[in-house]
Amino acid sequence: MDTDFSTSTLPYTVAVAVPIDYHLKFLEHFHQTLWLMIASGIIITGLMGWLAVRQGHAPLRNIVANIRGISANQLHTRLSSETMPAELTDLAVSFNAMLGRVEDTFQRLSNYAADIAHELRTPVTSLMTQTQVVLSQSRTLDEYREILYSNIEEYERMAQMIGDMLFLAKADNGLSKPSITEVNLADEVRAVFDYYDAWAEEQDISLVLTGDAVVSGDRLMLRRVLSNLLSNAIHHTSSGQAVRVHLERLENEGVVINFENPGAAIPPEHIPRLFDRFYRVDQSRQRNGEGAGLGLAIVKSIIDAHDGKIEVTSSAGRTRFRITLPISPRSAT
Repeated sequence: MDTDFSTSTLPYTVAVAVPIDYHLKFLEHFHQTLWLMIASGIIITGLMGWLAVRQGHAPLRNIVANIRGISANQLHTRLSSETMPAELTDLAVSFNAMLGRVEDTFQRLSNYAADIAHELRTPVTSLMTQTQVVLSQSRTLDEYREILYSNIEEYERMAQMIGDMLFLAKADNGLSKPSITEVNLADEVRAVFDYYDAWAEEQDISLVLTGDAVVSGDRLMLRRVLSNLLSNAIHHTSSGQAVRVHLERLENEGVVINFENPGAAIPPEHIPRLFDRFYRVDQSRQRNGEGAGLGLAIVKSIIDAHDGKIEVTSSAGRTRFRITLPISPRSAT
């Protein structure tokens, strides 16, 4: 029996085999290269980022290095704002300003400590010397009494100086707050005149008051201001002259107190420092009854506590202290 295969409908499958070893190796190599590139990219990116951050932080590191080098002997250090990035310029300027204030304060404290030591050394040395002299041999009762009276003067001078320094220390730390009451300045000036009248009469100096004014303030503090300024004026007024105090009420400025005395003009270079502690125009006049040089510093401190201001002018043989006080200081509210 014959069979016809030409008309058979059976399916045929053709299988073709091609070797792909080369492609597999290529993919494996590609994967290795890809991972190597990714790892290298991460490393390079991280390194570039580290370098960029380090370079960007270089000004900050310079600031830190300068700050680490600051000490009591290196307060003159300053940052160069010209070499700083724009983002850090304000920081450098603010840092320099802060350092300037610190340096100024430190210098003032150093000078203050030196002045205190100098001012206290003089009376202590005097007391020691007098005590050693009086004990070197027997003395009469009157001689012992005279030495004791002399010592009392030195003790009073030191007590006054210590009291003034404590007052200024409290004022610096905001511990000396005015006790606000109504103060008749004319009455206070007259009371101060009465206290210094004998001394002024002995020096043949007239005390003249004109005007009237009332303010809100601490009566004892303001009297101390008037007393210190009057004492200072009498010290520097020649015999036969007059110290004049004028009170005036100004509508917009408050109350003005003028202390005016004739005498040698104060050189202009000294005027800005008149209110510095222990400062004297004539440094050679250390112990002629003018005190330790704290009177005007106390005046300035009290006026500041009352939200006022004090100005000094000196020319044509006349010196004037002008005090302006508000009718009611802010500390009263």
